[in-house]
Amino acid sequence: MLASTFLTPSKLNPSHFIPLTTVAETHPPNRVAISSKSNTKLALVARASSNSHDGAVDATSPPDIDAVTSTSSGLGDGYVALFVRMLGLDRDPLDREQAIIALWKYSVGGKKCIDTIMQFPGCINLIVNLLRSESSSACEAAAGLLRSLSSVNLYRNSVADSGAIEEINRLLSESSLAPEVKVQSLNTLWNLSVDEKLCIKMSKTDILPLAIKYLDDEDIQVKEAAGGILANLALSRVNHNIMVEAGVIPKLAKFLTSNLEGSKVIRKEARNALLELVKDKYYGILVIEEGLVPVPLVGSAAYKSFTPVPSIPHSECLNDQRFTLLPWMDGVACLVHILELEDKSVIIRAAESIATACINEHIRVAFKEAGAIKHLIRLLNCDENAVQLAAAQALERLSVSNVVCRVIEAEGVLGPLVSILKCSDIAETIVEKSLDLLARILDPSKEMQSKFYDGPVDGTEKAFGGAKNDGISIGFSSIEQAISKTNTRNDILDSVFIAHLVEILKSSSPSLQEKAASVLEFVALTDPTLASIISLNVESGLNSVFQQKILKISVVIAYAADMESDVEDQFSEAYAVEIEEAGLAISAAARLMTKLLDCEQFHQKIDSSHFIGLLRDILRSIIPLHNKEWVAACLVKLSSLSGYNMSFNPINVEVTLYETIPRLVEQLKTSFSPEAQETAVVELNRIISEGVVGSTEAIISGGAIYSLVKLIEEGNERTIEASLAILYNVSMDSENHSALVAAGAVPALRRIVLSNRPQWERALHLLRNLQI
Repeated sequence: MLASTFLTPSKLNPSHFIPLTTVAETHPPNRVAISSKSNTKLALVARASSNSHDGAVDATSPPDIDAVTSTSSGLGDGYVALFVRMLGLDRDPLDREQAIIALWKYSVGGKKCIDTIMQFPGCINLIVNLLRSESSSACEAAAGLLRSLSSVNLYRNSVADSGAIEEINRLLSESSLAPEVKVQSLNTLWNLSVDEKLCIKMSKTDILPLAIKYLDDEDIQVKEAAGGILANLALSRVNHNIMVEAGVIPKLAKFLTSNLEGSKVIRKEARNALLELVKDKYYGILVIEEGLVPVPLVGSAAYKSFTPVPSIPHSECLNDQRFTLLPWMDGVACLVHILELEDKSVIIRAAESIATACINEHIRVAFKEAGAIKHLIRLLNCDENAVQLAAAQALERLSVSNVVCRVIEAEGVLGPLVSILKCSDIAETIVEKSLDLLARILDPSKEMQSKFYDGPVDGTEKAFGGAKNDGISIGFSSIEQAISKTNTRNDILDSVFIAHLVEILKSSSPSLQEKAASVLEFVALTDPTLASIISLNVESGLNSVFQQKILKISVVIAYAADMESDVEDQFSEAYAVEIEEAGLAISAAARLMTKLLDCEQFHQKIDSSHFIGLLRDILRSIIPLHNKEWVAACLVKLSSLSGYNMSFNPINVEVTLYETIPRLVEQLKTSFSPEAQETAVVELNRIISEGVVGSTEAIISGGAIYSLVKLIEEGNERTIEASLAILYNVSMDSENHSALVAAGAVPALRRIVLSNRPQWERALHLLRNLQI
């Protein structure tokens, strides 16, 4: 990604070097004359050797830079040495300006000319010094000469070591800078940024934000150079975060999404930079949000088997790159076309790109409308694991949309998914994606959700020409949907398929166990007899789910927490993901078991005492509170059916302490609804008034004191009454007094007493308990 390359003068690219006529026009007429009618070399020598300022030399005609250029390629080493000496700090500014211009034009002659200039030690430092010149022409020539020098690998480090990066950084930070100077300065940095070490050095300066700023410049050459710098900086992953935070993605994306004709150079460099950022998952999402989709580049050989040949939008990317970036609609159409090819490696990349691109409802519906679903379902039947995985991953991402999910089901995806899950030697990654998709399609709550779902709130379907999400809008009649559901029922009742799901419950990761339990719950709803599940020793699978490894560790932590209060919190933070996954798996298994308990045969078959013990341990564990709801429901139902001795082992008390009270305290602390807070505090007061052992300690450990103190000041009469009652019970233990005082209970209680509110007597009793 060099900003310039050295060619022979006859092959110079105008996009890299300023035309000679342009340079000549930028020079004011009062500069030192170098007459085209006289010998150029002699004129410059005369000016350099003159110690007087009598105006004899100035009497010549206005400068003619073409005269210098016309003979620059023929200048001898002696004249180059003369020009270098003229750059000295002790020379007249006009001499220095003419010398730097001559050397710049001389450097255009190629590497041999540059080698001649670089024979003189210290010349680069003099060139860099001229970047501080008050003359725009001198600054432009100095930056242009540095651009030429930095285009040669051998001299790139010498240019950087001379302080050129820092000086150009300072120069570009100026508010008013001539366009020509900006072009040459940025192109110099573009050349230097090719070197990885120099790229890192540049990233530590203000060059990156400056380059981003110059993307908005009116001069197209400035934009090109700024884009080239950013493309090179993007090659280093350490710069990605800085670039994204500086807002580079929207600025670069507009060059690729706008319909305006622009420079191919800036489009190419913008694409190169964004392709580097797309390699990061999260930055890739930001690029897609700007209206661009990563599309694999396909060679012409891949289309030989395809008829008719699809029309692929033009891309300026080179054929040796793996991906290009296209606007949403072009990218969606292109990816769907690629799915029809026979080259499996290309198909895999296209399916992966579809999965990556599905970040919102608009794109998911666009892929549906483009016909991607039927091709992806067909690919599930492929005999290669990589193809199956890519297709399953794409379908899983598409199924996030309720609209698309119903289309996927209606297209007959369940048959291939069941076939995949029936295989015993299938890769776990394919099993996971297939189960994710299957669980989403067969979600027992999906039917209820669809009754209230009337399309995406952002009007996505309207934008793509769709109507409401009924059978007609997705292309299937109600009769076809009924037939599809019947076939679905037959597919999932396959005994081999169910047996494999039970095996997943026994030995897989918590995430797979959760999905398997969810699918088995749907099977249980489909088969009222439950014979297909009960006959396969499903209780052993439930037993495995309820005995998660993380729970056994948490028991040890719970004992340690009695000695050090921070231990449990530290453990929860360190293993937050594992605890969350275990909680989801346990919740799904408890929901399945609750359904299975409707069958007398299952209830008689299991060891009720064993499962009651497991569920009680789970209630005491540190899994998330919302995952304990189904555990508590299953425990109550199981103990009720088993005729458990409630007086000897108070199941209801444990459910109250480990599920009900924590849930109510959480509602008290997080709800913004006064009605919800009132309901929670009244229910907590009822539990305490019934004398449930340990209820007060459970409320305190849940951190409810601050919320209760706040309610006695802001709540209604009923809320205040219940809150005071709870706080009074808490104050009965002197160990809790410090917590009450720290929560601000004393001033709040005093205000109630002094204002003579209806609850003033209870507030006064509470103050006396606190010995205030």
